[in-house]
Amino acid sequence: MTAWPPTEPTGVELVSGDARLAVDLRGGGLRALTVGEWEVLDGYPAGSVPAGRRGGVLLPWPNRLRDGRWTWEGRQLQLDTAGPDKPAAHGLVTWQQWSVLARHSDALTVGTVVEARPGYPFRLAAAVDTHLTPDRLTVTVRVRNAGDRPAPLGAGMHPYLSVGATRDGGIGDAELTVPARTALDLDGGLPTGGRRPFDGAVGRIGDRALDDAVTDLVRDGDGWARVSLRGPVGALELAVDGAWPWLQVYSGDTLPEGQRRRSLAVEPMTCPPNALADGVDLVVLDPGESWSGTWTLTWTAA
Repeated sequence: MTAWPPTEPTGVELVSGDARLAVDLRGGGLRALTVGEWEVLDGYPAGSVPAGRRGGVLLPWPNRLRDGRWTWEGRQLQLDTAGPDKPAAHGLVTWQQWSVLARHSDALTVGTVVEARPGYPFRLAAAVDTHLTPDRLTVTVRVRNAGDRPAPLGAGMHPYLSVGATRDGGIGDAELTVPARTALDLDGGLPTGGRRPFDGAVGRIGDRALDDAVTDLVRDGDGWARVSLRGPVGALELAVDGAWPWLQVYSGDTLPEGQRRRSLAVEPMTCPPNALADGVDLVVLDPGESWSGTWTLTWTAA
């Protein structure tokens, strides 16, 4: 017996006009999106370990969970953490293998199963649908309860938007508008119990450090909320449908040198940080029930 499992990085690409999307089958996330020479998503090389959960799928919870501890139906649950007093962060599928479920010339579906485990004793089927055109990326996240009891969950994705900055701090030159009116009070990325007004007309980012969970989204007549980011190479618009009542906006101040404040993470989320413990905006699926949420990214070159 001399067989070995495949060890090369696994991924799949879509191409539409000048737009090229790379989906990483380790984690199911968006590894790269380029339009001509413009790196629309600040991604990472195939097979590398990305900092800041670049492009990742955040399931079955987004953001942080204090100490990895939560309670469901009277049962105390403990998720793995990086150490004492560390949160459990960004779900369970980042390093998990995904598979291609369907592929067409301009569309792709990848999926995985979140198996029940200590700390999260629920079983979920997850799929991410992507559709690429020369000027738009459409992403739909779908989750189905594949278990035999109601399953609480949150979902999110973690794209880093790039508008031309190539050096640390370069995102400060970008212009930003976030369609939100309320921000959660956070300490170390975890809620402290309060909320405050949020002025989404940020304008030039400058030296402002952003790491905000925002909600009370301002939606257009079609029910979608739209974030606008403009920089030297063009303008991006990230729009979310009604399934995403929260956004996390992060300017990358704590990323490693060489990646710091060169792009802006705008994360669609179904719930805020610590939602499994606090119960805020959790999705609860009965056995066999499904949830889905869609977001889009469009680009216009300068």
